[in-house]
Amino acid sequence: MTTRIILASASPFRLAMLHNAGIETEANPSRIDERAVEEAIGDAAISPENLAWILAEAKAEEVSERFPGALVIGSDQTLSLGDEVLHKASDMEEARRRLLKLSGKTHHLNSAVVLARDGKALWGHVSVARMTMRKLDPGFVGRYLSRVGDQVLRSVGVYQIEGEGIQLFDAIEGDHFTIVGMPLLELIAELRRLGAIDG
Repeated sequence: MTTRIILASASPFRLAMLHNAGIETEANPSRIDERAVEEAIGDAAISPENLAWILAEAKAEEVSERFPGALVIGSDQTLSLGDEVLHKASDMEEARRRLLKLSGKTHHLNSAVVLARDGKALWGHVSVARMTMRKLDPGFVGRYLSRVGDQVLRSVGVYQIEGEGIQLFDAIEGDHFTIVGMPLLELIAELRRLGAIDG
């Protein structure tokens, strides 16, 4: 019997990653309010990695309650600059300020993936990538944003390294899939272990 695999996300990048890897997946975005989950956590001293895990788990569990028996993939990514966790920019002006804030510094992308079935998390993993941005000229930032357009608002770092965003960096340490949105190798290994995909 084939396992039904659902991605609890509207991200076209994550869905493409899974399809490109030959994993038959359907997308059904979670209905959780991520900021409400963060507010519920409150002032608890929680790491950006754990925050990504909690959000991924909440998404996977919520969708898996709606699709009994299905294996649901929840994923989330946080961007941390020192102790500060940054969220997606709401508009192009905020995107411009974000890039200038990250300019010349190293930030971390914390990518979590969780598998759930019937409202219960079964497994999870977090991978971290270190991203060192070169010192950016404000004029270049404006030209870059006008070229790439508001698609950058879909990314927490306001860049996509698979496109022109790669020009913003001096150094990257970490797995490509972690940066694009999900630790794919670890996920595939677990799907294989669970017998959900051929292996």
